[in-house]
Amino acid sequence: MQPALFELFGTAVPSYFALLVSGFLMATALGALWARRIGQSPDTVVDLGLSMLVWGVVGARLLHVFADGFFWDYVHLCTDPTAVLWKISRAECLATSQPDALSVWLGDEPRALGVWDAAAGGCRPAGTDCFAWARFWAGGLTFYGGLLLALPLGYRLLRRESFPVRRALDMGGLVIPVGLAFGRMGCVLGGCCFGQPLEGALGLRFPAYSPASVAQASAGLLEHPHLRSLPVHPTQLYEAFGSLALALVLYFGLYPRKRYDGQVFVAFLAGYAILRFVIEFARADDRGGALGLSTSQWIGLLLVGLALGLARRFRPSSRLAPG
Repeated sequence: MQPALFELFGTAVPSYFALLVSGFLMATALGALWARRIGQSPDTVVDLGLSMLVWGVVGARLLHVFADGFFWDYVHLCTDPTAVLWKISRAECLATSQPDALSVWLGDEPRALGVWDAAAGGCRPAGTDCFAWARFWAGGLTFYGGLLLALPLGYRLLRRESFPVRRALDMGGLVIPVGLAFGRMGCVLGGCCFGQPLEGALGLRFPAYSPASVAQASAGLLEHPHLRSLPVHPTQLYEAFGSLALALVLYFGLYPRKRYDGQVFVAFLAGYAILRFVIEFARADDRGGALGLSTSQWIGLLLVGLALGLARRFRPSSRLAPG
C-alpha cells in the first residue's frame, strides 16, 4: 500500500488518482490510434477523452458523496465537525502539514488535521470544512457515477463533431476496461475497495490504519486499527484482471466478428456489470445500498437492462462499416 506516489506543487498526489488519470490517458491514446486506423479524426477522440476525464471525475465524485454512505460526514464537516470521528492514529491526527491546493486557493494556513479524542479513540476534525466533498483528488470516486454522467455528454460531443457514434461506442467498449484496470491497481496502492476476510494464499493484508484495518477494528475483527488488517479478498485485483480479460475477449473475440456497430459496447456494458455485480459480494468497504445489494449492484442491474435495450435498438437499423 502506497497512498501517494509523488508530490506536485507541494501536494501529495494520491496513488488512486494518479493511476486513474494514467488509465484515462492510456485509453485515450488507444482510442486515437483506433480512429486513425479506421480513417477518422484522432483529434476528436482526444477531445472526447479529455471531456470524459473531466465529467467522469465529476460524476464519480457526486455518486460517491450521495450514495457511498458518507453523505452525512460531508454535511457534518461543514455544520458540526464534532459529529465526525476518523479512526486514524494520534500522530496522524495531530500532524501539521501543508494545505492542499484548494486550501491554498482559499487562503488557509497549515494546521493539524484534527483534535485527538482519547475517549472515542479517534480524531475529530480541527474545524469546519465545507469543501471536503469536492476534494476528489484525495479519493472517493465511483466508476458508475463517472460513466453515467460522461456518456450523454460524450454523445453530444460526437454528434457535434459528426463522428460515427456507434463506432465510437465500440471503441469505448474496447478501451474503457483497460483504463479501469489502471484505476483498480491504484485502489490496491491506496487501500480502498478492500474485500471480506479471506484465509489462504490469495489473502491480501493492508498496513495499520489502512481503510481495511480501520473497518475491521470497528467491526470487532481487530483489537485496534494500529494492527495490520486480516487477510482479505484482493477485490481490486479481481476487477483489474477481470477488466483486462474482458478487453481481450472483446478485442480478439467479438470485435472482428461483430454484426452491427455498437455491439462491442453493448457486450462491454453487460459484461462489466455482471463482473462488478459478482465482485461486490466479496467487498467489505462502505458503499451504500438497499435490500441486501450495494449501490453498484443496483446500477449494474440497470445497466444490463440498458445493454439489452441498446442491442434491440442497434441491431435492426445498423449499417456495419469496415474496421
